[in-house]
Amino acid sequence: MAKTKIINQSGKRKKAIARATLKPGTGKIYVNNKELELHTPKMARERIREPLVLAKDAVKKFDIQVSAKGGGFASQADAIRLAIAKGLAEHDSSLKDVFLDYDRQLIVADVRVRETRKPNSHGKARAKRQKSYR
Repeated sequence: MAKTKIINQSGKRKKAIARATLKPGTGKIYVNNKELELHTPKMARERIREPLVLAKDAVKKFDIQVSAKGGGFASQADAIRLAIAKGLAEHDSSLKDVFLDYDRQLIVADVRVRETRKPNSHGKARAKRQKSYR
């Protein structure tokens, strides 16, 4: 029995975390146990599809299963595309340069996160209580 190589990668964006598993297969892509074509909204689906379009030949060799949780739909889409691109780059190192030339965020995580709230800030990170001198 031939040993099959399974690639596991993860991606993060803000509070969203995505875990991608790439198994040898026929090119099926599932996000949270649903086909990619059923993923909504359309903007998020197109964002997820970017690394798949750049690596057409490599994608046909794998079945990709992604689970994403936390954050909003936009953060999840960015986390998913990061996890998929990292997995494909692990399989074929020449894809790493293709991804970096297209968009650095496909390989390198965006580390910016929401700023924490401060005391006396009225629900915002930097807003302070107004002072009145009259």
